[in-house]
Amino acid sequence: MAKKKNDTGAIEPLKFSGAWDYDPAPESTGHIKLEKRYGHFIDGKFVEPNSKKYFATYSPSTEEKLAEVADGNAADVDAAVKAARKAYNGEWGKMPAAERAKYIYRIARLMQERSRELAVIETMDGGKPIRESRDVDVPLAAAHFFYYAGWADKLDYISPGRKPKSLGVAGQIIPWNFPLLMAAWKIAPALAAGNTVVLKPAETTPLTALKLAEIIRDAGLPAGVVNIVTGAGATGAAIVNHPDVDKIAFTGSTDVGKIIQKAIAGTGKN
Repeated sequence: MAKKKNDTGAIEPLKFSGAWDYDPAPESTGHIKLEKRYGHFIDGKFVEPNSKKYFATYSPSTEEKLAEVADGNAADVDAAVKAARKAYNGEWGKMPAAERAKYIYRIARLMQERSRELAVIETMDGGKPIRESRDVDVPLAAAHFFYYAGWADKLDYISPGRKPKSLGVAGQIIPWNFPLLMAAWKIAPALAAGNTVVLKPAETTPLTALKLAEIIRDAGLPAGVVNIVTGAGATGAAIVNHPDVDKIAFTGSTDVGKIIQKAIAGTGKN
């Protein structure tokens, strides 16, 4: 029998439970921390929606209510756009590219450190297999931030005779099927180029975007650089139609894409 010394120096046998002890299953939720209610992430902090309205997000596999999420309106979007514009005209817009890269890199590292939590929440909220969330979505999302951290100070060398420049405030709308990965695809290149962001995740799968907001906050990214406003179609329309948004990035259905194209035609938005 295995033995150890106690405080007096005497040797005593180790006490085992006598049962088989297993590691937690990949999809176990004991380590997950979800708030009962999430506000919008605006100007570096979570804030209550102007509408005072929230909607529930559910697990498609169990129909369990996971959390309540803010239902954004035009006033919420306006607050987010103003915060993004202030950051673009201020600290972020004036920051050297190599310094921006450090923040993007830090976000990637924090995503790696919290990868298990992100993977389980992605599976809980979206219904995809844990193996896909754990082995594909989350690692690729972190890798995307790593990749663009490397590009941030090299954009002047991307093509001879061309000098890329930032556009300003990017309004971004993403779908339900790859929530965290789509957020990475939209946010990381925008930050690398020096833009600021107002992002709306799909109303059915908002939780990993809100967890990403926590990571962005913990990474120390200057307030207003990334803002996340939750809601349904009306919230997305408010982003598209806001006069101080310079760029619209959308992934979703063809029908909605056509509506957005018509809405921004002739406005100067990219």
